[in-house]
Amino acid sequence: MFHFHVNSCENVAFNNVTISAPGDSPNTDGIHIARSNNIKISNMHIGTGDDCISIGPGSTNIKISGIACGPGHGISIGSLGKYPKEKNVGGITVRNCTLNNTKNGVRIKTWAPSSPNIVSDVTFQDILIKKTDNPVIINQQYCPNRHCSHQGDSRVQIKDVKFINIRGSSSSTVAVKILCSKSMPCQDIQFSGLDITLNGEGEPTIASCSNADSACPLGRGNSLVEGSVGFA
Repeated sequence: MFHFHVNSCENVAFNNVTISAPGDSPNTDGIHIARSNNIKISNMHIGTGDDCISIGPGSTNIKISGIACGPGHGISIGSLGKYPKEKNVGGITVRNCTLNNTKNGVRIKTWAPSSPNIVSDVTFQDILIKKTDNPVIINQQYCPNRHCSHQGDSRVQIKDVKFINIRGSSSSTVAVKILCSKSMPCQDIQFSGLDITLNGEGEPTIASCSNADSACPLGRGNSLVEGSVGFA
């Protein structure tokens, strides 16, 4: 169950709140937002067995900053596309956050197949990652229980997403995973200032991208260099 469920709300602010649940407790999202506008979440410590913050369908103008997340599944947009007639998501900013020992870092997740939807105007900036399994991930084949048919593509269009100054350490070699929809490739996904090493020991990490027409960020030395994915 969600600790806080912000549903069909407007002009709500969270500040200086602590949320704590065991790291192995399922479905214990710290804050879940849906069908809401102008929500601000700042200066919080969130440790759960699921997403620290999850942003669901119909969420617009969401500003998240100063979050210390861990344990948990990171800060996520989604899951999206599971139900018909979901509303679009846009105007999302996540800044100055630290994710420590989490399953994911910053993530966008959509079901496949899915109802049509759009995710746009998203910025993840100045994020510190510490020993995270999937620091940066877009997953358009989201399947939490591993019993999904995947008989069809996600119809959620993801576009205009920026990953800026994402730094720290990854528990896996693939620090950036971009798995977009075959029928609706990601558009204008931009990377700048990525510096993610393997377990903080200076070993390089790599990026993996699917169903996007431009280049992934490439490994150079110990870092992932800037680049773009999709149609500029």
